[in-house]
Amino acid sequence: MTVLVVGDLVTDVLVTHAGSIAVGSDTPARITVGGGGQAANTAAWLARAGAGVTLVAAVGGDHAGRERISELVAVGVRCTVRAHPGTVTGSVVVLSSAHERTMITDRGAALLLDPADVTAAVKAAPGATHLHLSGYPLLHAGSRPAGRAALAAAAERGLTTSVDVASAEPLRQLGAPAFLDLVRGTDLLLCNSDEAEVLAGAGTAREQAAQLTAYARNVVVKLGSDGAVWCTRDGVTRSVAAARVPVLDPTGAGDAFAAGLLTAWCSGAEPDAALAAGTELGAAAVQTLGARPIL
Repeated sequence: MTVLVVGDLVTDVLVTHAGSIAVGSDTPARITVGGGGQAANTAAWLARAGAGVTLVAAVGGDHAGRERISELVAVGVRCTVRAHPGTVTGSVVVLSSAHERTMITDRGAALLLDPADVTAAVKAAPGATHLHLSGYPLLHAGSRPAGRAALAAAAERGLTTSVDVASAEPLRQLGAPAFLDLVRGTDLLLCNSDEAEVLAGAGTAREQAAQLTAYARNVVVKLGSDGAVWCTRDGVTRSVAAARVPVLDPTGAGDAFAAGLLTAWCSGAEPDAALAAGTELGAAAVQTLGARPIL
């Protein structure tokens, strides 16, 4: 099994703090710099779970871009990543505590993801069975054609598809109807509770997931410490409780959950088992500093 992952590869500047941020003053924190980006994180966790995985992304023609690619290759991810000379690799400042993370983002070269590059990669990937698209390319005008091209090329090749919605605020700015039109017909849509509310309005996770099956055949709503819910278009709903583990850093936990779920589901597992696999990898992620598995 090989999963194609399309989306963002950036540098994370992770600021881990224990208490409230003292606005206008100093707050003690631990600061680390390393690889990030929803698509790249998911690819790294897929490799950690034993899946074959290829990442399609864009970076700048800079040291940061070369370093980000090397990190992924080291964990077993095949990279089809174009470096754009004269452009900086995207970067994100992540303010993280044990219960929440806030991201301040410079998309950089991620906005230059090229539809032609994506289409060629999807058509050429050996043994690919599934395409997973980070929602970020769809949420930003510069990269949206590449996101659309990924889904179109996957459909032409007969791959199953999944989309992870990515982020509530840019989703609000784009608008739910526009986003849902972009992902209509996908096999699996993943979103967290904030994103589900933007897409489906107020309600329980089960109600939101059921409503969203009008656009995707299967919908998973990630609920953090409350687990996750899976709803199919025929009305079957499954849920899983989250593992109770000490939380060091929630950054990348949703990406790890997606990787665990996809590894199981793309191997033929039923929703119950796929949810359990996602929860297991998500629990490993929150006990790790940063968004990626440790070598």
